[in-house]
Amino acid sequence: MENHDLLHEFPEYRNKIHDLKMNDPHFKNLFDEYDVLEHEIRKLNSGVELGSDDLIHTKKAKLLHLKDALFARLESHT
Repeated sequence: MENHDLLHEFPEYRNKIHDLKMNDPHFKNLFDEYDVLEHEIRKLNSGVELGSDDLIHTKKAKLLHLKDALFARLESHT
């Protein structure tokens, strides 16, 4: 399974991700939610856990929404 954690998705923002996790509670909450959801999706895709196609689709859509929000925060961080 391909890894879609935030550090793999945006390796060029490694330092910003760390800084925001340490100093921005909202970013940290989004990051943690993204991380949990990404792990859940990986388990579903690998067959470790079972879920309907609708459940998987819903989780992936939420993951993309979180990813967009995190990316916007990374882009606006100076």
